[in-house]
Amino acid sequence: MGQKTNPIGFRLAVNKDWRSKWFASRKEFPHFLASDIKIRAYVKEKLRLAAISKVVIERAWNSLRVTIHTARPGIVIGRKGAEIETMTADISKLADGKQVKIDIIEIKNADIDAQLVAENIAMQIERRISFRRAMKKAIQVAMEQGAEGIRVRCAGRLGGAEISRAEWHREGKIPLHTLRTPIDYGFTEAHTTYGIIGIKCWICKGDNANEKGDGNDRPRRERRERAPRRDRGAAGQPEGGEAAAAAPAAPVESNA
Repeated sequence: MGQKTNPIGFRLAVNKDWRSKWFASRKEFPHFLASDIKIRAYVKEKLRLAAISKVVIERAWNSLRVTIHTARPGIVIGRKGAEIETMTADISKLADGKQVKIDIIEIKNADIDAQLVAENIAMQIERRISFRRAMKKAIQVAMEQGAEGIRVRCAGRLGGAEISRAEWHREGKIPLHTLRTPIDYGFTEAHTTYGIIGIKCWICKGDNANEKGDGNDRPRRERRERAPRRDRGAAGQPEGGEAAAAAPAAPVESNA
C-alpha cells in the first residue's frame, strides 16, 4: 500500500518555504505554535468569503507580521480599511499584545491554486452539487488555465451513502517524487448533513525552477555539454601522419 507524504513538507528548503517564520526557545515554542494556530483559525473564520489560500506568520522581538494570500483583496481590506484595523486589534490580542502588521498579497489566478480549488469543490458539495461534477469542472478549468496536471480526491460518505469511500480523478502529469517540480497541495473539509467529506487537491504548475535557470539543472546540463567537447578535443589533438589521418574516421565508426 502506497504511503503518501505532504508535498509541501516534502519540498521544504527545495522550492517551498515555511508558513511560520520565527525562532523560539524550547520554553516559548509551544506558546508560539498555539498562537499561530489561533491566528490562522481566526483569519479563516473572519474571511470565509475572501478566498484565503495561506497565511504566513513572521515574528520579531516584539512585533508580528501576518501575510494573507487571497484572491479577493477587496474583501480583506474592507471599506476604507475598516476590516484591516479590526483584524489588527484582534490578532494583537491573540499575540499577547504584540505590535501587528498585516500584508495582503493578491493571487492572480485562483483556478490553479490547490487550496482554493479544494475549497471551491467543498463549497459546491455543501450546496448539494454532485461531487463528480464539481471535481471534473475544477480539473477542466485548471487545465485550461495552464496547469500541467491536476489530481482531485474526495473521501467520505459521498452522495449520502451509508458506507464511506474515496474517489479521485486525474488529468495531466503529477510527478510527486520529483522534488524540483513545484507541486501545489491543498486540503479542506466539506461539512454536509450526512458527515464530513475531505477534499485533497494536487496541482503541477510546471518545472519553473529549470525555466528560471537558478542552477538546479546545472549537473545535467554540464554532462550534456561535456560529451561534444571531448570529441572535438580528441579530433584536434593529432597533428600529423597516420594519427591525423585516423582522426576523421572516428565519427564515421561511431555512426556506423
